[in-house]
Amino acid sequence: MASSSTTGPSDMSTAILIRVDQSGKGDFTKIQDAIDSVPSNNSELVFIWVKPGTYREKIVVPADKPFITLSGTQTSTAVITWNDGGDVLSHSPTVEISASDFVGRYLTFQRCHLHSISGGNGAITAQKREFPSENTGFVFLGCKITGNGGALLGRPWGSYSRVVFALSYMSSVVQSEGWNDWGDPNEQSTVYYGEYKCYGPGANREKRVKWSHGLSNEEASPFLNKSMIGGRGWLRPAPTQFKSAN
Repeated sequence: MASSSTTGPSDMSTAILIRVDQSGKGDFTKIQDAIDSVPSNNSELVFIWVKPGTYREKIVVPADKPFITLSGTQTSTAVITWNDGGDVLSHSPTVEISASDFVGRYLTFQRCHLHSISGGNGAITAQKREFPSENTGFVFLGCKITGNGGALLGRPWGSYSRVVFALSYMSSVVQSEGWNDWGDPNEQSTVYYGEYKCYGPGANREKRVKWSHGLSNEEASPFLNKSMIGGRGWLRPAPTQFKSAN
């Protein structure tokens, strides 16, 4: 995430409340409109309350709008979904967070169907992690992988690249070796590529590269909750008092 030079809020218990409701009973009907209403160089806590619904929109929180919390009420009832791709990878996510001090809670960010159109030997992921101390990585949970030709699950874009696929369906588009070292055998000992309880014709690990991992319950656990990013240590609690933006 980008850092911010803006002075932070003096009162972390009080936030400006913005309500998003597709029925028209809130302040906005779209999440992005609510984000756009936050002033540039924001210095106050903003709590955007997303009422239940499926929000088919691409969400961007720009770097000059820190201190935003985007929150639903229950994870299963507030869903953000989109369908994007292309060559500019940094702008393809359904939800793109460039601001510091952002918190997302009780929301489903759905980008669960991965369709490869490479035709052969393409890589679904190229995660960049250059040092073992970095708490970054890609975790694909409950996804569906389809496509044309053949595709690898990933290749390194950084010596300590880390990717985990869990509880995901893999069609025959996934090549039997699964992963690639991108021409540098030295990275076989530093990358971390794991699979956990995946299924489908492409999930057979018999011919996977030996330096990838079939994860046990214990090994997979840190990747399926906040542990990977140390979230319990830095995620701020929800505010207890609210005020209007006016």
